[in-house]
Amino acid sequence: MPRLLTFGDSNTFGTPPADVYAEGQRLPEGARWPQVCAQALGQAGVAWDLVEQGLPGRTTGLPDPLMGPHMDGRIGLFIALESCGPIDAVTLMLGTNDFKTQFDSPAQDIAARMAFLIEVCLSEEMQNRHGGFECFLICPPAVTDNPEFSGAGEKSRLLARLYASLAEQYDIPFLDAGMHITVSDIDGVHFDGAAHATLGKAVAAHILDEIEQPS
Repeated sequence: MPRLLTFGDSNTFGTPPADVYAEGQRLPEGARWPQVCAQALGQAGVAWDLVEQGLPGRTTGLPDPLMGPHMDGRIGLFIALESCGPIDAVTLMLGTNDFKTQFDSPAQDIAARMAFLIEVCLSEEMQNRHGGFECFLICPPAVTDNPEFSGAGEKSRLLARLYASLAEQYDIPFLDAGMHITVSDIDGVHFDGAAHATLGKAVAAHILDEIEQPS
């Protein structure tokens, strides 16, 4: 059975939109976009094993002084790739948390950190470890300004173009999630259930377009 690793932050974990964040809250089984994606892949003819690796607060490569050093996506990606294999495909969807006010990170810097994560996935070491796998880059939709993400709305709208350039540079598939969904008006950061359903189906269609269904 082929295996899909979905690597991301709270929007891969399935944190629901909320006025007041409560740690550990999560959309129910079957409602999160990675699960919707896996189900759609199965309906296309081949069942996929799914490994969900979404961590609320995860960044592309920044330790969080409030949430901890493990929020650095570089740490998490190595752990995921070395513990969840063998995989046939990985999705990378990160960058939202890098726009937090405390980091004040330009979109160009976020893209540079994402480039490192892509290079890890494409490295000879990791490709050999898994017998080869496809790396799918997904740009998260733009966020809206709020106290935790001050000024992030405008900056986050620049990310899709930069990620598209990365995908072209590394010759990997790219999906702009913002072409399919938007963040919830409730908190301006997270996806509601309908957005998860839409994104999951879009990612599945993208995977089916790019690679042959393994047997």
